[in-house]
Amino acid sequence: MQHLITPSDFTNEEILNLFDDARMFKDLQSNLFLQGKLVVTLFFENSTRTRSSFEIAAKRLGAEVVSLDVGTSSRSKGETIFDTVANINAMKPDAIIIRHSECGLPGSLVEHVNCPILNAGDGKNAHPTQALLDLFTISEHFNGNIEGKKIAIVGDVKTSRVASSNLELLPRFGIEPIIVAPDHFKSEDSAFRQVTFLNEIINEVDIVMSLRTQLERHSEIYYTSMQEYAKDYCITKDSFQDRDILLLHPGPVNRNIDIDDEMLLDPRNKILEQVSNGVAVRMAVLKKLLK
Repeated sequence: MQHLITPSDFTNEEILNLFDDARMFKDLQSNLFLQGKLVVTLFFENSTRTRSSFEIAAKRLGAEVVSLDVGTSSRSKGETIFDTVANINAMKPDAIIIRHSECGLPGSLVEHVNCPILNAGDGKNAHPTQALLDLFTISEHFNGNIEGKKIAIVGDVKTSRVASSNLELLPRFGIEPIIVAPDHFKSEDSAFRQVTFLNEIINEVDIVMSLRTQLERHSEIYYTSMQEYAKDYCITKDSFQDRDILLLHPGPVNRNIDIDDEMLLDPRNKILEQVSNGVAVRMAVLKKLLK
């Protein structure tokens, strides 16, 4: 039985095969690959995009979905997460999709279940399906010719599980990440090149991935306002000018903080394409793990 906790759970060959299925699912039409299967979603953190993407993916494959409302579950009565998952497992679902604020928690559950666990995000640790859909979007845009491409990952890299998973996955396929952030948001991993401002490397990158600034994950106050941060890190038309650069963001976007209104309408912005690709990639992941 295979789980998806971090991108390293899939080999490069498995990911390329996964992308073949994702291309087949790109029209997002319904089929019966997982008819008779039951998928449980268990989200201990707020989520619109990821939760709905997983649920639509499962339903498009013909699976039934049970979405548990954690706020009214036995967790509110003092039950531990391990007991909650053990009870769900006893009902014999075919997969459990979980998001939790605690780093490493989804991985700690794999010994307690008899079905695949899919990590939909754990703290600042990992978000494997987001990294997979990002890689898929990049690969589709460049027709698979991604070896040697450079990506600027801009913003709050330190607390971003999206950045963490992309930094793990993208170099495996020949893409070089360059981190762009103020010192207090830079990665603690010295393996990657890090600069302070986008204009330092804008002429050498092929892709820019903007991140949401997650002030709630920091114990210190670095900016008096989000607008102060935006002065240096908001992606604008002035940033890109007429350069042929792909713009990505995992969502939700803080308008005029992460990316300004004009760039959100720019054809180089592929954020909604990421959303569509996210359903296709998650369909492929569910097919792989459940079929």
